[in-house]
Amino acid sequence: MSLYPIRKHLYEIGHELVATATGRTPADVIIRSGRLVNVITREILDGPDIAIRFGRIALVGDASKCRGRDTLVIDAKGSYLVPGFLDGHVHIESSMVTVGQFAKAVLPYGTTAVFMDPHEIANVLGMKGIKLMIEEGKNLPLKVYTTMPSCVPAAPGFEDTGAEITPDDISTAMAWDEVVGLGEMMNFPGVLAGDPDVHKKIASTLKAGKVVTGHYAVPDLGPNLSGYVSCGILSCHESVTCQESLAKLRLGMYAKLREGSGWKNIKETIKTYTEADADPRRIVLVTDDVHPDTLLTLGHINHVVKRVIEEGTQPITAIQMATINTAECFGMSRDLGSITPGKFADILFIEDLANPYPEKVMADGKVIAENRKMLMEIPVGTYPRYATKSMNLARSVVPDDFYISSGSPGKSVRIRVIQVIEGQAITKQVEVGVCSDKNGGINASRNQDLAKAAVIERHKGTGKIGLGFVKGFGLQSGAVASTVAHDSHNLLVMGMDDDDMAVAANTLAEVGGGMVVVKRGEVIGLLPLPVAGLMSNKPVEEVQLKVESLAQAWKDLGCTLTSPFMTMAILSLPVIPELRLTNRGLVDVEKFCFVPLVIS
Repeated sequence: MSLYPIRKHLYEIGHELVATATGRTPADVIIRSGRLVNVITREILDGPDIAIRFGRIALVGDASKCRGRDTLVIDAKGSYLVPGFLDGHVHIESSMVTVGQFAKAVLPYGTTAVFMDPHEIANVLGMKGIKLMIEEGKNLPLKVYTTMPSCVPAAPGFEDTGAEITPDDISTAMAWDEVVGLGEMMNFPGVLAGDPDVHKKIASTLKAGKVVTGHYAVPDLGPNLSGYVSCGILSCHESVTCQESLAKLRLGMYAKLREGSGWKNIKETIKTYTEADADPRRIVLVTDDVHPDTLLTLGHINHVVKRVIEEGTQPITAIQMATINTAECFGMSRDLGSITPGKFADILFIEDLANPYPEKVMADGKVIAENRKMLMEIPVGTYPRYATKSMNLARSVVPDDFYISSGSPGKSVRIRVIQVIEGQAITKQVEVGVCSDKNGGINASRNQDLAKAAVIERHKGTGKIGLGFVKGFGLQSGAVASTVAHDSHNLLVMGMDDDDMAVAANTLAEVGGGMVVVKRGEVIGLLPLPVAGLMSNKPVEEVQLKVESLAQAWKDLGCTLTSPFMTMAILSLPVIPELRLTNRGLVDVEKFCFVPLVIS
């Protein structure tokens, strides 16, 4: 039995809302004495009542005739009444907790609905994993809508995943009520080349009357971008400059501006509005990937709204970007995005619009959080054994697995290196001169800030290992490993010492996946993530404590990056420029081809 009442469709209760609005049936709840933020007209309206029936808004205005003997009257005491915030693109798995615990973290900060793309779990468990997350998302006070993962694997032929999502899978999922569209179409080369499977996925989504969301991560803003948009792709969250987001707006897309734990793009992309003066109604705010420490300290979409305001956006306009704009982007403004009749009664009580932290959060007409604390229990979710036993290495890892030969003993060679950029999803491909040892091996180097990296296939026990080097983490010793390694989520290991790298890899194999830091053969930080190697079913507060311990362990190795595990997690993502490492080798993402580590 659900602890939260099942919400009703508008077509089921429209006549009841009419009866309440006209005074024939009493409201369940009336909110009085608030300052209503109308995101439709960009007005602040002093004092209208809000009458609620069956979790939806029946009337905005004078609700004196709607009040009955059992009607609950809430005095807003002059607070601003703001529509619940919507996250237009998020991977819940990146929060490292399951759906219910994610809801527990974000609801007190005012997020009342999310549009999740569960392509992380899809890469590990396929359709079964997607269904697990959808089921857990049902009947929560957080509305969890799903965009169906479009690219599993993200880059066919360049990596090995645990599962594949086919065009037939997409067609099947489009009949599910919880699925509202197609997840980010990362295979932009496939779109442009006319790949039949890619276009079948897009076509079945459009045929179902649902939206296709995008992922266009290259700076080519010419004919290729027009071609990408022309087949029906409606939005993109991968812009990192004003020019990129403005170009997408001009072609009719929704520009999703991102600010998460690792990718902090708002400072540049909001200039599309604050400097280029583009109409803001097709700008949507998203987090994409956000860690539990961010959720429990800064918040969620409320923090993105605040960042936009800090960069010069008027508060009401910023709120539009996180409410009505998002609802319209997904064709769901009939239910979400504004405090107007017929919509779900998801309402935030906020004292200061420039600092949009709600004192009270209402979902479906019920106050479910107050002073950043939940007022109701959300049970810890349980997952079946197949979801918690996803580590399938070919064998135990040994230090020799990380040996890299130059082919030229004792000589200098030039190698390709992945250069990370703090706060950005993109990397740079740089050439570095190194000197091989007497046996021809290339080793990590503190002086050159070169860490060794490896991606080990962990889904089907193939034993495939890709090796390379990364620059920018500042590691002085030790090793780190993670099974959160976008998007195929193989076992990603990075370090300065081959022995420590082997310890890190084998530790995660033993605990079912997660994140670990090793120094001189000892584990100094560990976060088990047994659900698909991506999530913990422990309370979000417990996970946050382990994340804090991991952050300190990273510092103990010499790393100074703000969010190193998030930055590390995309080293293996072969759909974002420039250079990436998968279990099959180094990938030049701009040319979409494998390249050798040693240049000369």
